Amino acid sequence: MSSSDNPETTGNGHGFGTAPVFLASISTILGAILFLRFGYAVGHVGLPGTFLIILLGHLVTVPTALAIAEIATNRRVEGGGEYFIISRSFGTTIGASIGLSLYISQAISVAFYMIAFAEAFRPLSAWITSVTGLPFDPRMISIPAMIFLAVLVLFRGAKIGVTLLWIVVGMLAVSLGMFFLGSPVEGVAPGQIELLSHIESPDSFIFVFAIVFPAFTGMTAGVGLSGDLANPRRSIPRGILAATAIGLLVYFAAVLKLASSATPEMLATDQLIMSRIALWGPIIPIGLAAACLSSAIGSILVAPRTLQALTADGIAPSKRANEFLAKGVGSGNDPRNATLITVILALVTIATGNINFVARIISMFFMVTYGSLCLISFLEHFAARPSFRPSFRSRWYISLIGAVMAFMLMFQMDPVYALIALLFMVGINRWINARRPQDRDDLSAIFHGVMTQLTRYIQIRLQKILPWKQSEDWRPSIIMVNGRSFTHTSPIQLFSWLCHRFGFGTYLHYIEGLLSPETYRESRSVMAQLIRLREAKHSAIYVDTMISPSMRSALAQSLQVPGISGMENNTILLEFSTHDEESVLDEIREGCEFALSVDMNRLILRHGDHFFGDRKSIHIWITWHDYNNVNLMILLAYILIAHHDWEGAEINVFAAFPMEEVEEQTKKLTEMISRGRIPITRKNIRIIPTDAKIDFARLAHTTSSDADLVIMGFTQDRIDEKGMELFRRYSELKDVLWVSAQQEILIE
Repeated sequence: MSSSDNPETTGNGHGFGTAPVFLASISTILGAILFLRFGYAVGHVGLPGTFLIILLGHLVTVPTALAIAEIATNRRVEGGGEYFIISRSFGTTIGASIGLSLYISQAISVAFYMIAFAEAFRPLSAWITSVTGLPFDPRMISIPAMIFLAVLVLFRGAKIGVTLLWIVVGMLAVSLGMFFLGSPVEGVAPGQIELLSHIESPDSFIFVFAIVFPAFTGMTAGVGLSGDLANPRRSIPRGILAATAIGLLVYFAAVLKLASSATPEMLATDQLIMSRIALWGPIIPIGLAAACLSSAIGSILVAPRTLQALTADGIAPSKRANEFLAKGVGSGNDPRNATLITVILALVTIATGNINFVARIISMFFMVTYGSLCLISFLEHFAARPSFRPSFRSRWYISLIGAVMAFMLMFQMDPVYALIALLFMVGINRWINARRPQDRDDLSAIFHGVMTQLTRYIQIRLQKILPWKQSEDWRPSIIMVNGRSFTHTSPIQLFSWLCHRFGFGTYLHYIEGLLSPETYRESRSVMAQLIRLREAKHSAIYVDTMISPSMRSALAQSLQVPGISGMENNTILLEFSTHDEESVLDEIREGCEFALSVDMNRLILRHGDHFFGDRKSIHIWITWHDYNNVNLMILLAYILIAHHDWEGAEINVFAAFPMEEVEEQTKKLTEMISRGRIPITRKNIRIIPTDAKIDFARLAHTTSSDADLVIMGFTQDRIDEKGMELFRRYSELKDVLWVSAQQEILIE
């Protein structure tokens, strides 16, 4: 392990400890919303409703805090906060999508807190008007304050910001202490709490939630200092979890104090109602100013570092822009240029002056960011990748709750803004993928792990159900071993049709030889060709290779491998061309014997230069020799015509029976086709009485020489009697599929 990978390595950036993480987070948690909007919330939705808002908000933020703590302890953490953690864990495409949303929410948060900072001066509005001769406008305070804060951070860096955090958090603690020590507003009885009381015609619950939610997002403020921490893998979890827990307790206490100290009408109309309750009223505007200033400091320290990390990874559209924004100054690599851009964005937002509007925008981007973080954490738990080894672990169900709540509440709060936020992330993701297709994208690896785990679970469950042999729900699970994948196209085409929708298929390309580094490399090359061939044919079969000394051994090995679908392979497909030598038929004989020994159905395709013609007609020939094959033959024909390549094809059935059995067998066959809902009309069923005078081969040639595919049955007894020449008969027919059923297949 290198020193850079050691979690105990010190000397990153400014080398801060856990305290700045906690201070940045707690000062943002106990910020402007607590002072300006918690009274509004209690007045509009009552005490239980406000408690519910706090709980719902923390159902999003607590799982997110746990997810961040988990992800932060999985990899070495540098500058960029959540963006760095996400991008190094899951690739820059995911990181950029979430990181840009996060940066926008952080940058706009600076404006939000400065707008709220100006509200602390509203008690001085009359004096300001008398001095300036202008009506009071909060922007008279927020814009100069924003510029002053920007200059301070731009030229003094993160250290001055952290020093200011200690001061303002101290002032914040004093103001909250005096609030809790205060008495109810005049006219309100001490300890009087009306649980369900609220104003008449209140705002909707979800609207109030959207206004209040930004209060809960402050817990991630300290994560953005990751590049300036001596040990981020320890400081980030401790700092944000401690801030979240303390913030939750303060929220509940503040809501109880507000509900017991003022009427709903007072709470709903007076933004600074806390100053009327506090032991010394002026401390509340001072505390509000301190809270807003500390929150703004936290955001203005974090947002530029997120942008700096984004552009260090080349996310900006041009190389020059990336170099400009990623540039840092001083030993701490302070992002001066990124801070300048953040300040400009904040000033533009401040110019709107609408604190509720800004709060709703922040809520959307934070929601989509938090929901994505929780979803990724959940998927990692489910995927169980060995590379995901965090020293701090959350629980999968906690992450799932966080993701579900985030996305559900987004659309409850504002469907239009929610859709815009999601489309923004998807658009960024597609843009990054288009610009940088070579980037590592671990999302595919996560989903691969998820699908692997899910497949494993399903296959284990499938082994417990009744075997397919006695089921009327039989479906083909076909295996094929073939060394001529790229020269004989008809077999793999038929295989694809049979396994497209109703069946499952495992196709193994046979490579003759012993397993060695050379043959293995050859198999990987062939594998890539097989995948390209499968994709070109839009096939749903599973392809692989089989290295073996002979086709005999390859068949013996392959028939013992489990099916990929969770059910055993029940059918083998063999093939030969009309141009092949007798040695190929010998291999087919061995394949038939092996399949018989494991009780598998056998399919043998004889093909030539016809390539299934127009794919408009399938002829099924049934004889008294192989009547046990009927159900499988008809079912395979039905599966074929269900494929769009055989759209409009007709199935014709020709059944040859001894004269004395014609009536009975005709009735049995038509009832089976009708009962089984097989799309074969009565006029397409032809019963042929047979006797010693009928030349069956000539009859088949005359009737089916134009058919695109002929399906015939065979039995092992017929092979023993006629030999492999059985499959060369009917030479005037084009493509022929020989079928032998070894299992009972019901058509109900």
